[in-house]
Amino acid sequence: MRFLLKLAFWLTIVVLLLPSDRAQQGATPQIGTTEAVSATGAVVTDVRGFCGRQPDACAVGSQALTEFGHKAHAGAKMLYDFLGEKVAHEPAHGTAEQVAGNRKPSQNTLTPADLAMPWRGPQPRRNAEARHPA
Repeated sequence: MRFLLKLAFWLTIVVLLLPSDRAQQGATPQIGTTEAVSATGAVVTDVRGFCGRQPDACAVGSQALTEFGHKAHAGAKMLYDFLGEKVAHEPAHGTAEQVAGNRKPSQNTLTPADLAMPWRGPQPRRNAEARHPA
């Protein structure tokens, strides 16, 4: 229950900070930040006392949230198992030892001379000796 209250609070803050459509602002009265914060505080205070006023509703809500948690856990496990099976059946990308059963003929046809990087350093000066006499 506490998680839901925190989630609702932060979602409310995020929605309040989002920009709104200027055309619709003329149709609704403007609310100041202080008024919104005080109203939010009143709602939080009222919600804190809800379980004291309605213990049966809190008990049912707690059971529903517990069941929801179990369903979310089971769904996540099913998704994890499904993705694990998908990854296990795809060919691996790695070294020859890792790909032992799924070997394809090598396409590595480059020679060491092909792989050598050409020199791209600065060109030597033509009159290097003339500028620096010994």
